[in-house]
Amino acid sequence: MDVLDMALQVLIWAVEIVAVVLPLALAVAYTTYAERRIIGWMQVRQGCNRVGPWGLFQPLADGLKMFMKETIIPARSNKFLFVAAPVMSLMPAFLAYAVVPFGETSLFGFWDEPHVMAIADLNVGVLYVMAISSLGIYGILMAGWASNSKYALIGAIRAVSQMISYEIAMGFSIVCVLILAGSLSLTDIVHAQNGGILHWYFIPLFPMFIVYFISGAAETNRSPFDLPEGEAELVAGFFVEYSGMWFAVFALAEYAAMILIALMTSILFMGGWNPPFEFLSFIPGTVWLLMKTSFFIFVFIWFRATFPRYRYDQLMRLGWKVFLPLAMAWVAVVGIFTYTPVLSDFIGFWQPWR
Repeated sequence: MDVLDMALQVLIWAVEIVAVVLPLALAVAYTTYAERRIIGWMQVRQGCNRVGPWGLFQPLADGLKMFMKETIIPARSNKFLFVAAPVMSLMPAFLAYAVVPFGETSLFGFWDEPHVMAIADLNVGVLYVMAISSLGIYGILMAGWASNSKYALIGAIRAVSQMISYEIAMGFSIVCVLILAGSLSLTDIVHAQNGGILHWYFIPLFPMFIVYFISGAAETNRSPFDLPEGEAELVAGFFVEYSGMWFAVFALAEYAAMILIALMTSILFMGGWNPPFEFLSFIPGTVWLLMKTSFFIFVFIWFRATFPRYRYDQLMRLGWKVFLPLAMAWVAVVGIFTYTPVLSDFIGFWQPWR
């Protein structure tokens, strides 16, 4: 590869990164706006409606307010880890999007074959997403320990326990998808669900679809699983000592992780960018993927507006005594149906690699 080709490749990577990061940053900001408006509508309140038409400039006003607030570092905290924790929490939430495919395009016929719209179309994309997204818990743990506060430490320990409890069930639910798709590539998983809604994996894996989505809510500390941030007993949880923009970074990381879970649910179980019916294929695939993701984000917000917070023993019981045995059993069932000669015909409809 000569210098010109290398420069062109670097330019393409830069354009791809900007094309993902900028819309993602806007999506994170306006998800906060959507949440306040939707919860206001559900609870018969106004929501934010003062800054700009229909309150659309509220995220910008919130960002400006956070930038102007004073940033305070506790005197007896571990200052290096205290400052590094918000960055450690936010970076994995954004890095995981590097392998997420947002559709396919031929650039209006410029390319002969459709190209996957992803920064890096890895053949082990599922493992990458799971590995990178799991690193965010280190930022939470660092924040709780470095703050030198008992409230923050308890919130961090809760978050770590919660992550361990639900990460295992999420992993087993994804294993079921991998058995059906026969690949670790997110693009191949979407292609395996071509052909309409009857080919989507939420049908044969409906229990795992529920386990993955609810575990995702617990992974991202969303209601009703927001025990690490329980204000009734922990003030604000693991980031109680943070202020200003550093406080906002933790919230941005949470919303970025929530969008990632909604996006992964759409890809793994709901056909990705595939339309539900072939006659709707004239609508671009990226539009279908974004609509499915928006629906799951709405469900996350719906949860917050509807359900009360779990007790901690209930949260642990659900993860270890309900989701984990169910996920392990479903892996066994899918494996038996896949590799037993007579039974494999029943599930072969969802296994194009057979």
